[in-house]
Parts: sequence; C-alpha cells; structure tokens
Amino acid sequence: MPEWLVLTLAMLAACVVVVIVTLLRHRAASDDEDITETPDVIEYMTMWIGVVYAIVLGLAIAGVWEARSAAEADVQTEAVALHEVSERARVYPPDVRDRIRADVNAYVGHVVTTEWKTMADHGEVTERGTELLDRVRADVTDYEPRSDFEAQAYQPLVDQVAIADQARNARAQSTGATMPGVVWFGLIAGAVITIGMVFALQIRRTTRELVLAGLFSALIAFLLFLIWDFDAPFSRGVAASTDPFLSLFPGAGD
Repeated sequence: MPEWLVLTLAMLAACVVVVIVTLLRHRAASDDEDITETPDVIEYMTMWIGVVYAIVLGLAIAGVWEARSAAEADVQTEAVALHEVSERARVYPPDVRDRIRADVNAYVGHVVTTEWKTMADHGEVTERGTELLDRVRADVTDYEPRSDFEAQAYQPLVDQVAIADQARNARAQSTGATMPGVVWFGLIAGAVITIGMVFALQIRRTTRELVLAGLFSALIAFLLFLIWDFDAPFSRGVAASTDPFLSLFPGAGD
C-alpha cells in the first residue's frame, strides 16, 4: 500500500473517531448537563498536556530528522571517499590503477543496484558488498610503491579506503528503525490523551467545533506518520537516495 494512502487513511480515521465519539457522547449526555461551563482546572490541564505533548513531538521529529540527515551524510562521505580512491590511483602503474578503479566501480555498482534494495527490504547490508570493499582495500594496501611520488600517494589512498569503510559501517547501523519502542508507546499514548482531553472540554456538536477537533486529530496523525516515515532512513517514503554515488559514478546504475 502506498505510504501517501496510509497517511490519508490515518488522518481520515482520526477525524472519524473524533466525530463518532463526539456524537455518542452528545447522545449519552444527561438532559441537565451544563455544556457552557468547564472547570478552570480542566482547561489548565488541557493546556499543559498539549504543551508537553507538542514538545515531545518536536523532539521526536528533530531526532528522526537528525538520524536521516546523518545517514545521508554517511552516504555522501562514502561516495566521495571512493571517488577519491579512484582518482588518486592515477599515480600508480596502469595495471594497478585499472584494477583499483574496476574494483571501486564494481563495489559502487553493487551498492546502488543490489545492496540498496536489500537495506530497504531487510534492514541490512550485503556480504557481497563487504567482500567487494575488502577487495578494494587489498588492492590499495597490498601495492608496494616504487617511487617517492607513489609513496606520497599511498597513505592518502589508505586513509580514503578507511573513511569509506567507516562510512559504510555507519550506513549499516542506520538501515533499521532508530526510534525505540518505548518512545513510540509514549507518542501514541500521548496522542490518545491529548485528543481525549478535547472531550473533557465538553465539546459540542456544532460544525465549527467538530471541524476543529477533526483537524486537530488529523494534524497529530500526520505528525506521527512523519516521525514513522523518517524513522528508517533507507526504507520508507522520504528515504536517503543513491544520488551521491550516481553523481560521482554515472555508470554505476547501469
């Protein structure tokens, strides 16, 4: 099911629930109930519950957005490091240079065509990708420089491979959901309590109040969906892309 459809259904369901509960409450209310008076303590509690929950939502959104941004930065770092390896290898003899570049291209091609889908579907990187990166490392570290110029290029090349490996490990750790289950429990429970306090204010069955209550519940549903969508940087709607690899290695996706 497309994620935009899930979002639409979630927002509509939240609105429908609020309207149904309001109508049932209005029908079950006693004839002598005074809906014009609401105790000050209830208004005070409702205000603070809304403020506290808004802070929690803001922190949750900031947390998943930061995790997604970090995942994109790791992808960019990995792509740039591999590109540097490929370019700096030009100081080596043609056979060594071509072997390094071929293995770098093989690794990048595997990442953008196979590993990315594995991360999205299973939340993990592939063993084949690890083997291909190890091959690149072996190409660089096993070569013995034959001149001072090659010796000067050797250590920077080793450092770039290490940076790519570190970025790959960070990418592997970011493939799954980043939000703990207990936080999700708090977010959902807070949403139920916050929306439930609307009924403590003795909402009436007027069109204006029903519309506002429905929009309020739909907004909370949208924010929760946004957190869920950002929670897995590589597998949901607003996911990190392979653009950094493809921009530096245009033929990798072929």
